[in-house]
Amino acid sequence: MLSSLSQRETAFFVGMVFLAVLAGAWIFEWLGFAPCQLCMWQRYPYYILTPFALLLSYFNPTWMKAGLVVLALGFLGSAAFGAFHAGVEWKWWEGPSTCAAGQLSVGLPDLTKPVVMCNEAAIRIFGLSLAGWNAVISAGLGFLTISNAMNNSRT
Repeated sequence: MLSSLSQRETAFFVGMVFLAVLAGAWIFEWLGFAPCQLCMWQRYPYYILTPFALLLSYFNPTWMKAGLVVLALGFLGSAAFGAFHAGVEWKWWEGPSTCAAGQLSVGLPDLTKPVVMCNEAAIRIFGLSLAGWNAVISAGLGFLTISNAMNNSRT
């Protein structure tokens, strides 16, 4: 079903999904699940790719395929970063040494904010942390986007 989307519809769809995921992260934060530093860094692709995807849905069709490839690479990068963070949470490997909330630019902790460690998942849904879900969703959108960019002649 999703593979039958036009390239323009694909750009709009993935932009809306990324917007919904970002809104979900803000809602979890509002509910009291404080994000760690890696969680905050995982939002950067969302801040860049969401408006890019939504704007891409209005672009000239000649740029659509190249734009979808750029989106797919961004999604796959986001998936890799989410998988890295999930691995830190499962303690498969070490996270950054400065992985605590409230870091100042010089690396000193901000003692007015609670410390949130990156190797502890704030919440797990169906066994996956939010970082794990980021990896799954981003990978799915990346593969959908690259598939529709390469196999779909409809703009």
